[in-house]
Amino acid sequence: MKKNPTFPARRIFLLSLFVIGLGGLFVRSVYLQLFEHEFLEEEGKARHLRVVEIPAHRGMILDRNGELLAVSTPIYSVWANPLEALQSHKAIRNAALILNMNADSLIIKLQGKKDRQFLYVKRHITPQQADKLKRLNSEGIHLQREYRRYYPTAEVSSHLLGFTDIDDKGLEGIELAYEQWLRGQPGAKKVIKDSYNRIVEDVEAMKIPEPGKDIVLSIDRRIQYLAYRELKANHSKHRAKAASAVLIDARTGEVLAMANTPAFNPNNRKGYNRGTYRNRAVTDVYEPGSTIKPFTIASALESQRYSQNTIIDTSPGEYQIGEFTIRDHKNYGALSVSDIILKSSNVGATKIAQTIPAQELWSTFSAIGIGHSTECGFPGEVSGHLKYFQDWRKVEQATMSYGYGMSMTSLQLARSYAVLASGGRLLPISMLRKSAKELAEVSKIPAIFSPQTIDKVVSMLTDVVSDAGTGSLAAIPGYSVAGKTGTVRKSSKGGYEEDKYISMFAGMAPASDPKLVLVVMVNQPNRGVYYGGEVAAPIFSKIMGGALRILNISPDRVPLQANVEQSQNHAG
Repeated sequence: MKKNPTFPARRIFLLSLFVIGLGGLFVRSVYLQLFEHEFLEEEGKARHLRVVEIPAHRGMILDRNGELLAVSTPIYSVWANPLEALQSHKAIRNAALILNMNADSLIIKLQGKKDRQFLYVKRHITPQQADKLKRLNSEGIHLQREYRRYYPTAEVSSHLLGFTDIDDKGLEGIELAYEQWLRGQPGAKKVIKDSYNRIVEDVEAMKIPEPGKDIVLSIDRRIQYLAYRELKANHSKHRAKAASAVLIDARTGEVLAMANTPAFNPNNRKGYNRGTYRNRAVTDVYEPGSTIKPFTIASALESQRYSQNTIIDTSPGEYQIGEFTIRDHKNYGALSVSDIILKSSNVGATKIAQTIPAQELWSTFSAIGIGHSTECGFPGEVSGHLKYFQDWRKVEQATMSYGYGMSMTSLQLARSYAVLASGGRLLPISMLRKSAKELAEVSKIPAIFSPQTIDKVVSMLTDVVSDAGTGSLAAIPGYSVAGKTGTVRKSSKGGYEEDKYISMFAGMAPASDPKLVLVVMVNQPNRGVYYGGEVAAPIFSKIMGGALRILNISPDRVPLQANVEQSQNHAG
C-alpha cells in the first residue's frame, strides 16, 4: 500500500507565514493604539460626529393675575431612517397601526426617500402612541422630543392669543406679535451617531438652549370667559353673522377682555377656514352710527355755541341737504341738546354740526382716535377712516355728525369712549399689563375736553340708559351706566344693504366715577330685531355687570328699598 507523501518543510513555511502575519498585525495594532490613537479617534468622529439642535422652551402667556393662557408642553414626533426601516415591513406595519396611518402608503413614502437618513413620519403624537412605539422598539422608527403649544382657554381667547405652527412658531395674534420675545434660542450639542443615524453618545454641549420669555397680558381671564360666554349665547340667539366685545380699564387703557364669535379652538384647528382666525375687534371696521353723536355734542359744547338746554327744532322729523334727506324715527319736534342724545335724533345732530366749522368737528373726531391706529401692537390692526375736513361736502359733514361716512374698529370705539370716562384723555391702549412707570405717565396726558364738557356729556349718556332712553336695557342693578346705542345699515360697494344692520352699544360704568368702558358690536342679527338698544345693550349689561362684580367695584346706585331699610336701622 502506497503512503501519502508528507511535506514538513511546506508546513513549517506556511505556519511561519501565519505566525509572522499575526505578529505583524499585533505590532501594527499596538503601534496604532500607542502612537496613532488621537488621529484615528478624530477620523472616527469626523465620520460619525454630528451637531444636533436642542429645542428651546417657548415662553408662557399669562393673564394679569398670573393665570395660564398658553404654554408649550413636551411631546414626541416620529421619524425614520428609510433604508433602515425598510428592512422590516412588519415593523413598519406595526408602527403604522399605532399611528393610525395606512401601512402601504407609509412603505411607499419610505421607499421614495431611501436616499435620506431622516424623514418625519408623523409630528406630535399622543403620549399613548409614544409609549406603544417605545415598547415596539422597531429598527429604523425613532422618537424625537419636541414642544406643542397648548391653550387652556381654548376658543374663549382664540382670536386674542392666536396660535403657533407645528414648529412652535407664532402665526397669529399675540403669539405672532410677540414672537421675538416668546420664542427661545435653540441650543446645540455634539453627538456620535451610528450608521443608522442613531445617537449612541453625547460628546459635548456646544450651546445651552435659552427658553423664551413669559408675557403677562392685561387680560383678566375671568372677564374674558364672561365676555365670550355672553357673546356666544346671544350670537346664537340672534343668529348673527359675528359679534365682538372689548372691555378696557378707563383709568389705564389696559384691555381687560377682547372676545369674538364665531371662534375656533386653537388646540385643534381642523375644519376652520382662515377667515375664522381674524380678530374682528381690531381688523373689521364699520360705521359707528349714533355712538358718535356724544362727540358731536361735545364739540358743540366746547365751542360754547351751545349748552345742554339749547333748543333745536327737529320738525318735521327730516332734513333736506341737496338731494339727500336725513330722517329721524319720528317727528320729535323741539329738542334740547340733551334730548338729542336721549332720543338719538339724526336731524338734531345734523343741525348742530352744520353750525360748527368743519375743521373743528374734524379735529374733535381725529383727537378721539378716529382714523388713527391704537398702536396696541396687534397684527393686522387697521386704522379705520376719517376723511380730511377740506374734502368734506356739506352732506358729509352732516352724516358724520351721526356716525356715517367714517369707519372704525370696536377697539377704536372703546378707546374713544374711554376719553369720556378718563376725564378727557386719549389713553394709550395696551394688551400687556402696564408697569408702574407706564401707569404714572397716564396722568400726564393732556385732556381733549374740559371737565365741564365731560360732566355734561356723561350726564346725557346716563339719561340714555334710563327708562326714557334708547339704552334702557343696558342698565345694571346697583350701578349707574352711561352709554349710547348705535344701529347702522351695512355698507356695500353699491351703497347700503337692505335689511342688514350692525347693532352696537358703547358705554361706561359706574357713571359717577367710570372704571370700565365696554363696546359690544353684533354684526347682522337675523331674528327680526336689530336696534342697538334691543340687541347689543342687553349683552353690555351682562358683561359689564359681571365685570364690575368680579373686580369688586362698589355699587354707586343703592336701590331705594336698601336706603329705606338703612334709614330705619339708624332710627332704631
